[in-house]
Amino acid sequence: MKLLMIIVDETHKEEVETFLRRSGVPGFTEIPHLLGSGATGPRLGSSAFPKTSALILSILEDGMVPRLRDGIREFCASCGERAKMVVLGVEEVLT
Repeated sequence: MKLLMIIVDETHKEEVETFLRRSGVPGFTEIPHLLGSGATGPRLGSSAFPKTSALILSILEDGMVPRLRDGIREFCASCGERAKMVVLGVEEVLT
C-alpha cells in the first residue's frame, strides 16, 4: 500500500479531485488553505501573498501509483500548474 500526497494550488484542487475520482481512487482526504513558501513563492493567504495550496491524501494499492503519476504530470503540462506528488510506503492501515 502507498500513501499518496498531492500538493496543488487551491484554485486547481477540484480538477485534481475530478481526476482522482475518474482514475478509480476509492477515497481521499483534503486539507485546504495550506500556508507556506517554496519554489512557487510565498502562499500566505494574505493581501500581499494571497495564494494558498491544498493537500490531498489517499491510501492506494501499489499498482495504482504509476497511472496516477502519469496523470498528474499530464495535468501539470496541460494547465501550466505545478503540483507536487509524494508517495510513501504504508506498513499497516488500522480500521
